Amino acid sequence: MKSARQTAFEILLRIHRDSAYSNLTIDSVLSENTGLDARDSAFVSALVYGTVERRISVDYNLSLYLTQPLKKLRPELLTIMRMGAYQILFMDKVPESAAVNESVKLAKDNKSAFAASLVNAVLRKVAANGFVLPEGDSSERAEVEYSCPAWILELWRDSYGAENAVKLARKALEPSKTAIRVNNLRSTADGLVQILADEGVTAVKSDVIEDCLVLEKQGPVEKLSSFKEGLFHIQDFSSQLCVKALDPQPGDTVFDVCSAPGGKAFTAAERMNNTGTVNAFDIYQSRVELIRSGAERLGLSIIKPFLSDASVFNENYGTADRIICDVPCSGLGIMGRKPEIRFKDRDEINGLPELQYRILCNARRYLKDGGRLVYSTCTLNPAENEEVCRSFLSECREFESVTVLPDADGVRSPEGFLTLMPHISGTDGFFIAAFEKRG
Repeated sequence: MKSARQTAFEILLRIHRDSAYSNLTIDSVLSENTGLDARDSAFVSALVYGTVERRISVDYNLSLYLTQPLKKLRPELLTIMRMGAYQILFMDKVPESAAVNESVKLAKDNKSAFAASLVNAVLRKVAANGFVLPEGDSSERAEVEYSCPAWILELWRDSYGAENAVKLARKALEPSKTAIRVNNLRSTADGLVQILADEGVTAVKSDVIEDCLVLEKQGPVEKLSSFKEGLFHIQDFSSQLCVKALDPQPGDTVFDVCSAPGGKAFTAAERMNNTGTVNAFDIYQSRVELIRSGAERLGLSIIKPFLSDASVFNENYGTADRIICDVPCSGLGIMGRKPEIRFKDRDEINGLPELQYRILCNARRYLKDGGRLVYSTCTLNPAENEEVCRSFLSECREFESVTVLPDADGVRSPEGFLTLMPHISGTDGFFIAAFEKRG
């Protein structure tokens, strides 16, 4: 049976070589390695997520004691040294000696025996000197301290101010809460709290939004009987607030044009008491099947999944009373959940607003007079948020902006757009704008 550290090493090596998503790779490898108990599986997840998340911090500290650039190290060796340094610097419950010795063992077992003495020497220096930051009050210091690329920190400083930029970067390093949406067709918030308690899971009602619970102690949620019975689905507060801003009513026809994995469609259907129609569209067949299986588990018969490109109009779909337009985005608001997002290519992000605007303009063609259209992203970048919406309002004069959730905590634009910030709103970073079509 593979050890927890060997398992973590293989996951991190795959992420490094294939640019794989950490969460998907962890789930895949852990499902294959059934010999690990719950404690070891939790250690693997913490080590993988942390090593990815703190890569900038770790690499800077490793570079202080190496004579060659990190990029010249073999992937196996670099992965082992990153794992070891992360354990020493950021995992308080791991003895430094164990982090060093286990890293040397990994080197010997994984094509890096020639460098075992180097691993030992460098990691001992990391342990002796602790977490070192660049001197002075520089952008490089902030980049290393928060393991956040300088361009993201600069974007946030320019957009939201220096104080918010630091708080956003710091918050992205904190563990994210797991929020779930109660399926009010099958249970109540109070009832589900008790059901989860009987399954050994501690849950409390959210003070952010109704019919939402926060899980405080949990294992794999998908293995719970209450999950399999369709009593809830996993969904952050921000996405639930997005559907609240849409305000779907029983009997409505709702379009969710970029739906997968379907959380917003599920919440809309539940708010509608499973009466009316929710058409859930996605461009990939595998993701359409995710929507279909989720709706079946929750008993939401009004959800109709479709394979469709949200940027291309299809007159056969008819019209809708309400439309959710949760567009593909850079994801800078959810770095705390998906740490590799911080290493995205900036040029790739720069091309997103054009696609987002095209999807928004196409979605409007399905909306009935008097209907409501909600545009949202899980990013914190005005170019993908306010600027797209302002262009939309200037070009599509039949639409007017509606103030989003007036009582919600967040940063609000003059038009009434709402930016949810983790350190202010207690949610993922998220943007919501709402428009109504004049009759």
